[in-house]
Amino acid sequence: MSTLFGDDLAPRPTRELTPGAVWVPGWLTQEQQAWLVSRFREWAEGPVPLRHAVVRGHEMSVQTVCLGWHWRPYAYSREAVDVNGNRVLEVPDWMVRLGRRAVEATGLGDDGYTPDTALVNYYDSAARMGMHQDKDERSLAPVVSLSIGDTCTFRFGNTTNRNKPYEDVALTSGDLFVFGGPARLAYHGVTKIHAGTAPDGCGLTEGRINITLRMTGLDG
Repeated sequence: MSTLFGDDLAPRPTRELTPGAVWVPGWLTQEQQAWLVSRFREWAEGPVPLRHAVVRGHEMSVQTVCLGWHWRPYAYSREAVDVNGNRVLEVPDWMVRLGRRAVEATGLGDDGYTPDTALVNYYDSAARMGMHQDKDERSLAPVVSLSIGDTCTFRFGNTTNRNKPYEDVALTSGDLFVFGGPARLAYHGVTKIHAGTAPDGCGLTEGRINITLRMTGLDG
């Protein structure tokens, strides 16, 4: 695994959408993507299963499994109190190192970046994610996002509201997106999954996996 995420994570061209928000197309190789998909399947069969979180009485169309800390709308806990009460799996060391590589690749962090939670989302072709801020964390360290599988239309907006200005970008399998600093609390969402666009060899035949790494700033 150390070689899997070693020299292959070489510098790649980046695009800054706005100060603090950087997109790195094709950051992960197909081998790396397929390996991560295998880990996702293991996590989904772990002590806390993949589930649809409930927001204001409505199930999200996205399914989520968490590592380190269990996220439910507006709160984190070590145990999945809204699912089965089990403690979630720990964030593995290799994932912490991967997160550090990601923030270094975008110039938005350094080797002090230590993500302590991962929210791993699965989108089928009908799933969407409404415009929202990632503000349940006490820390404002960058959020690292990795895409595997079908291409999605990702909408990245402003820090004031869900409306314009925003920009739509097509995140494809293997892409890295990191936002922090002045863009850390920007509204963002997924407006469409483009079915049938997952490349051969990525580990998924349909749907999209999105791995998001964060520092919660929580103790315990």
